[in-house]
Amino acid sequence: MNLAAVPIGRMDLPWWRARFEHTLAEARADRGAKLVWLGDSITQYWLRTGDKPYLQVKPVWERYYGKYDPLNFGFIGDTTSSVIWRIDHGEFDGLHPKLVILMIGANNLGATHWGAHLTVPGIEAVVNDLHRHVPGANILLLGILPSIRSAWISAETTKINRKLAQVYAHSRLVTFRNVGSVLEVDGKPLASLYVDPRMTPPEPALHPDATGMRRIARAIAPTVTRLMQ
Repeated sequence: MNLAAVPIGRMDLPWWRARFEHTLAEARADRGAKLVWLGDSITQYWLRTGDKPYLQVKPVWERYYGKYDPLNFGFIGDTTSSVIWRIDHGEFDGLHPKLVILMIGANNLGATHWGAHLTVPGIEAVVNDLHRHVPGANILLLGILPSIRSAWISAETTKINRKLAQVYAHSRLVTFRNVGSVLEVDGKPLASLYVDPRMTPPEPALHPDATGMRRIARAIAPTVTRLMQ
Protein backbone atom coordinates (compact mmCIF):
# COMPACT_ATOMS: atom_id res chain seq x y z
CA MET A 1 0.00 0.00 0.00
CA ASN A 2 1.20 3.48 -0.87
CA LEU A 3 0.52 5.53 2.26
CA ALA A 4 0.97 8.75 0.29
CA ALA A 5 -2.17 7.92 -1.71
CA VAL A 6 -4.61 7.00 1.07
CA PRO A 7 -6.43 9.19 3.63
CA ILE A 8 -4.56 9.67 6.90
CA GLY A 9 -5.95 12.25 9.32
CA ARG A 10 -4.11 14.10 12.07
CA MET A 11 -7.04 14.60 14.43
CA ASP A 12 -4.91 13.42 17.36
CA LEU A 13 -3.17 16.80 17.21
CA PRO A 14 -5.36 19.42 18.98
CA TRP A 15 -4.10 22.32 16.86
CA TRP A 16 -4.68 20.39 13.64
CA ARG A 17 -8.19 19.40 14.72
CA ALA A 18 -8.90 23.05 15.53
CA ARG A 19 -7.59 24.13 12.13
CA PHE A 20 -9.74 21.53 10.39
CA GLU A 21 -12.86 22.62 12.27
CA HIS A 22 -12.04 26.23 11.40
CA THR A 23 -11.84 25.47 7.67
CA LEU A 24 -15.14 23.58 7.83
CA ALA A 25 -16.76 26.60 9.47
CA GLU A 26 -15.28 28.93 6.87
CA ALA A 27 -16.59 26.73 4.07
CA ARG A 28 -20.09 26.69 5.59
CA ALA A 29 -20.04 30.47 5.96
CA ASP A 30 -18.79 31.12 2.44
CA ARG A 31 -20.55 28.81 0.02
CA GLY A 32 -19.97 31.28 -2.78
CA ALA A 33 -16.18 31.06 -2.70
CA LYS A 34 -14.87 30.92 -6.25
CA LEU A 35 -11.25 30.12 -5.45
CA VAL A 36 -9.72 27.66 -2.97
CA TRP A 37 -6.02 27.30 -2.25
CA LEU A 38 -5.29 23.79 -0.94
CA GLY A 39 -2.04 22.53 0.52
CA ASP A 40 0.39 22.60 3.42
CA SER A 41 2.11 25.35 5.41
CA ILE A 42 3.26 27.21 2.30
CA THR A 43 -0.42 27.66 1.41
CA GLN A 44 -1.41 28.50 4.99
CA TYR A 45 1.32 31.16 5.10
CA TRP A 46 -0.50 33.20 2.47
CA LEU A 47 -2.30 34.55 5.54
CA ARG A 48 0.93 35.35 7.37
CA THR A 49 1.66 38.79 8.84
CA GLY A 50 4.40 40.00 11.15
CA ASP A 51 6.57 42.88 12.30
CA LYS A 52 9.03 42.50 9.43
CA PRO A 53 8.35 43.38 5.78
CA TYR A 54 9.34 39.89 4.63
CA LEU A 55 6.55 38.42 6.80
CA GLN A 56 3.81 40.56 5.24
CA VAL A 57 2.43 37.89 2.95
CA LYS A 58 -1.29 38.48 3.57
CA PRO A 59 -1.35 41.77 1.63
CA VAL A 60 -0.08 39.84 -1.40
CA TRP A 61 -2.89 37.32 -0.92
CA GLU A 62 -5.48 40.08 -0.70
CA ARG A 63 -4.14 41.88 -3.76
CA TYR A 64 -4.09 38.85 -6.04
CA TYR A 65 -6.98 36.75 -4.70
CA GLY A 66 -9.26 38.94 -2.59
CA LYS A 67 -11.57 39.65 -5.51
CA TYR A 68 -12.34 35.93 -5.84
CA ASP A 69 -13.80 35.52 -2.33
CA PRO A 70 -11.05 32.94 -1.63
CA LEU A 71 -10.74 30.19 0.95
CA ASN A 72 -7.40 29.04 2.32
CA PHE A 73 -7.17 25.33 3.12
CA GLY A 74 -3.48 25.21 3.99
CA PHE A 75 -2.31 23.11 6.95
CA ILE A 76 1.15 23.13 8.47
CA GLY A 77 2.92 19.80 7.99
CA ASP A 78 0.30 18.18 5.77
CA THR A 79 1.21 15.47 3.30
CA THR A 80 -0.83 14.24 0.34
CA SER A 81 -2.49 11.66 2.60
CA SER A 82 -3.71 14.30 5.06
CA VAL A 83 -5.16 16.41 2.26
CA ILE A 84 -7.03 13.36 0.95
CA TRP A 85 -8.43 12.81 4.46
CA ARG A 86 -9.60 16.40 4.67
CA ILE A 87 -11.34 16.26 1.29
CA ASP A 88 -13.01 12.98 2.24
CA HIS A 89 -14.21 14.41 5.56
CA GLY A 90 -16.18 17.34 4.26
CA GLU A 91 -13.83 20.23 3.57
CA PHE A 92 -15.37 20.86 0.15
CA ASP A 93 -18.96 19.89 1.03
CA GLY A 94 -21.37 22.48 -0.33
CA LEU A 95 -18.66 24.35 -2.21
CA HIS A 96 -18.62 24.95 -5.96
CA PRO A 97 -15.34 26.75 -6.65
CA LYS A 98 -14.39 27.79 -10.12
CA LEU A 99 -10.75 27.01 -9.37
CA VAL A 100 -8.74 24.99 -6.85
CA ILE A 101 -5.04 25.83 -6.66
CA LEU A 102 -3.21 22.80 -5.28
CA MET A 103 0.35 22.82 -4.00
CA ILE A 104 1.26 19.74 -1.97
CA GLY A 105 4.08 17.24 -1.63
CA ALA A 106 6.89 19.14 0.10
CA ASN A 107 6.21 17.38 3.41
CA ASN A 108 6.10 13.97 1.72
CA LEU A 109 9.84 14.42 1.28
CA GLY A 110 10.37 15.33 4.93
CA ALA A 111 9.81 13.08 7.93
CA THR A 112 7.85 10.46 6.00
CA HIS A 113 10.58 10.27 3.33
CA TRP A 114 8.12 9.42 0.56
CA GLY A 115 10.10 9.81 -2.67
CA ALA A 116 8.87 10.52 -6.17
CA HIS A 117 7.66 6.95 -6.75
CA LEU A 118 5.21 7.39 -3.85
CA THR A 119 4.51 11.12 -3.98
CA VAL A 120 3.49 11.36 -7.63
CA PRO A 121 0.69 8.79 -7.16
CA GLY A 122 -0.19 10.60 -3.92
CA ILE A 123 -0.64 13.90 -5.74
CA GLU A 124 -2.62 12.15 -8.46
CA ALA A 125 -4.87 10.71 -5.72
CA VAL A 126 -5.50 14.21 -4.36
CA VAL A 127 -6.40 15.45 -7.84
CA ASN A 128 -8.74 12.52 -8.43
CA ASP A 129 -10.40 13.11 -5.06
CA LEU A 130 -10.99 16.74 -5.97
CA HIS A 131 -12.57 15.63 -9.26
CA ARG A 132 -15.04 13.53 -7.25
CA HIS A 133 -15.94 16.20 -4.68
CA VAL A 134 -15.88 19.35 -6.84
CA PRO A 135 -16.29 17.94 -10.36
CA GLY A 136 -16.92 21.31 -11.95
CA ALA A 137 -13.74 22.97 -10.70
CA ASN A 138 -10.64 23.67 -12.70
CA ILE A 139 -7.46 22.57 -10.92
CA LEU A 140 -4.23 24.51 -11.10
CA LEU A 141 -1.58 22.10 -9.85
CA LEU A 142 1.66 23.76 -8.84
CA GLY A 143 4.94 21.92 -8.72
CA ILE A 144 6.74 21.40 -5.44
CA LEU A 145 8.81 24.50 -4.77
CA PRO A 146 12.59 24.32 -4.53
CA SER A 147 14.01 24.19 -1.02
CA ILE A 148 17.44 24.03 0.59
CA ARG A 149 16.97 20.93 2.73
CA SER A 150 19.03 18.08 1.28
CA ALA A 151 20.44 16.86 -2.01
CA TRP A 152 17.99 13.94 -1.96
CA ILE A 153 14.98 16.22 -1.48
CA SER A 154 16.13 18.50 -4.30
CA ALA A 155 16.60 15.54 -6.64
CA GLU A 156 13.20 14.05 -5.76
CA THR A 157 11.54 17.44 -6.20
CA THR A 158 12.90 17.60 -9.75
CA LYS A 159 11.71 14.05 -10.48
CA ILE A 160 8.22 14.75 -9.13
CA ASN A 161 7.75 17.96 -11.09
CA ARG A 162 8.98 16.40 -14.34
CA LYS A 163 6.63 13.46 -13.95
CA LEU A 164 3.63 15.65 -13.08
CA ALA A 165 4.30 17.76 -16.16
CA GLN A 166 4.08 14.59 -18.24
CA VAL A 167 0.99 13.21 -16.49
CA TYR A 168 -1.05 16.39 -16.96
CA ALA A 169 0.39 17.63 -20.25
CA HIS A 170 -2.89 17.03 -22.09
CA SER A 171 -5.42 17.20 -19.25
CA ARG A 172 -8.60 19.18 -19.82
CA LEU A 173 -9.31 19.92 -16.16
CA VAL A 174 -5.81 20.06 -14.67
CA THR A 175 -3.25 22.71 -15.52
CA PHE A 176 0.25 22.00 -14.21
CA ARG A 177 2.65 24.87 -13.60
CA ASN A 178 6.15 24.58 -12.19
CA VAL A 179 6.97 28.10 -10.99
CA GLY A 180 9.93 27.25 -8.78
CA SER A 181 12.34 29.08 -11.08
CA VAL A 182 11.06 32.42 -9.74
CA LEU A 183 12.78 31.53 -6.45
CA GLU A 184 16.05 30.51 -8.08
CA VAL A 185 19.20 32.07 -9.48
CA ASP A 186 21.26 29.97 -11.88
CA GLY A 187 19.02 26.99 -11.09
CA LYS A 188 19.53 27.15 -7.32
CA PRO A 189 17.11 28.45 -4.65
CA LEU A 190 17.94 31.93 -3.39
CA ALA A 191 17.96 31.73 0.41
CA SER A 192 17.12 35.43 0.74
CA LEU A 193 13.65 34.71 -0.71
CA TYR A 194 12.75 32.39 2.18
CA VAL A 195 11.64 33.05 5.75
CA ASP A 196 13.31 30.07 7.43
CA PRO A 197 16.97 31.19 7.27
CA ARG A 198 15.97 34.38 9.13
CA MET A 199 14.46 32.48 12.03
CA THR A 200 16.15 32.08 15.42
CA PRO A 201 17.73 29.62 15.20
CA PRO A 202 17.91 29.55 11.38
CA GLU A 203 16.22 26.66 9.59
CA PRO A 204 16.60 25.26 6.06
CA ALA A 205 14.90 27.34 3.36
CA LEU A 206 11.41 25.98 2.66
CA HIS A 207 8.80 28.75 3.05
CA PRO A 208 9.00 31.71 0.64
CA ASP A 209 8.88 35.17 2.19
CA ALA A 210 6.61 38.00 1.03
CA THR A 211 8.79 38.74 -1.98
CA GLY A 212 8.93 35.06 -2.93
CA MET A 213 5.17 34.66 -2.60
CA ARG A 214 4.63 37.78 -4.68
CA ARG A 215 6.82 36.29 -7.39
CA ILE A 216 4.72 33.12 -7.33
CA ALA A 217 1.47 35.09 -7.50
CA ARG A 218 2.75 37.12 -10.45
CA ALA A 219 3.95 33.99 -12.26
CA ILE A 220 0.58 32.25 -12.09
CA ALA A 221 -1.62 35.36 -12.44
CA PRO A 222 -2.30 34.96 -16.19
CA THR A 223 -3.21 31.29 -15.68
CA VAL A 224 -5.47 32.13 -12.72
CA THR A 225 -7.24 34.84 -14.72
CA ARG A 226 -7.82 32.45 -17.62
CA LEU A 227 -9.11 29.60 -15.43
CA MET A 228 -11.41 31.93 -13.48
CA GLN A 229 -13.22 33.07 -16.64
